[in-house]
Amino acid sequence: MVGRERDSHVSTPPKPSTVTKDLDPIALRTVIEAHRTHLAGAPGGQRLRLPYADLTYAVLDRLDLSQADLTGARLQGALLRRAKLAGAVLFGADLRDVDLREADLSRADLRGACLRGANLAGANLAGSDLREGQIARHDTDGFRILRPDGPSSGIGHAVAVGANLSGARLGGSGMAPADLRDANLAGSMLAGARLAKAILDGADMTGADVAGADFSGARMRRTVIAGVNLADAGLQGVDLSEVLKAPPPIFYIDDLPLDDLVDGHEALCDSHGASGAPLRAEQVDFRPLRTLKGRRLSGLAAPDSIFFGMDLEGVQLQGADLSRADLRGANLANADLRGARLAGAQLTRAILRGANLGPLAIGPGRVMRADLSQACLRGADLRGADATRARLLEADLTGARLDGCRLVGAEMEA
Repeated sequence: MVGRERDSHVSTPPKPSTVTKDLDPIALRTVIEAHRTHLAGAPGGQRLRLPYADLTYAVLDRLDLSQADLTGARLQGALLRRAKLAGAVLFGADLRDVDLREADLSRADLRGACLRGANLAGANLAGSDLREGQIARHDTDGFRILRPDGPSSGIGHAVAVGANLSGARLGGSGMAPADLRDANLAGSMLAGARLAKAILDGADMTGADVAGADFSGARMRRTVIAGVNLADAGLQGVDLSEVLKAPPPIFYIDDLPLDDLVDGHEALCDSHGASGAPLRAEQVDFRPLRTLKGRRLSGLAAPDSIFFGMDLEGVQLQGADLSRADLRGANLANADLRGARLAGAQLTRAILRGANLGPLAIGPGRVMRADLSQACLRGADLRGADATRARLLEADLTGARLDGCRLVGAEMEA
């Protein structure tokens, strides 16, 4: 048998009479338990090594299979929701139609793996390797490339809505027409990737390398392309409406710098109206300020404005108008948003842990409720938030984390 180094694009399996190995349920439980012991560092543990195992339709939800060797394994139709596969070797594995929702595949070796039809919604693939790869078997005629009976490798036709692919290597892989809406592709290696007709609406591609990538016919509405050079990518027929480019170094309103206007609004809040001036900042890009952490900006009027990825932890925005604002990936942990208008706001992947989205008292027997009607909160973190009596009609909460979120009296669809 001839070995191959880790960075090679060809892997050499053992030389059994048949490549795929059947595994009975008792044996599977035994090796999984030994792997659990191994991960705990306890005596008697052993790393799970099941190359070329037949695990078709296996139920493996929530199991910790970190660092497991599943080279060439058949996992078609398996259930792996919220499973931990960090650092696992899945080179050449058959992952068609697998349920990998919210699974941890960070730093996993997925070269040559087939993910056609897999559900990767909310999965973590940060730093994973999804490049093309082939498995070769040594027989009497020398090396022979094994060609699976299914489709070629890649995540074409997979659902990866909201998946974290930051820093992932996808060069040369087939991804058409994968659904990558709202996915995090920041810093990913997409050079030479085949993304024709892929859906990338709302995806974050900040700093991605796309040299030679084929995006022809793809949808890239509201895609973040800050620091991305699209000059050498195939863009025929691409929908690039409302893409978000890098922010300007400074933003002016009526010839006044934005930071001075924000200072004036904060002074108004601090002095209860005695000094300063209110700020109306419609369609303003706040990103040049980098952070509004802890600022006192009650009543700020900033509809349709951009706060993408900003640090807004602990900000006071009681009664603010942030309708249709772009707050994707923003840190709003412990923010005071009582009575804020966030109707139609983009809050995908936003951090709202401990935020106050309850009603704001505006007089005796009068309150203003936080309005998140039609807001997009896909993958948002609302753990421990207070959304008492908040309006959430037609809000998209797909994949949102709601553990401990107070929703007493909130208006939501039944």
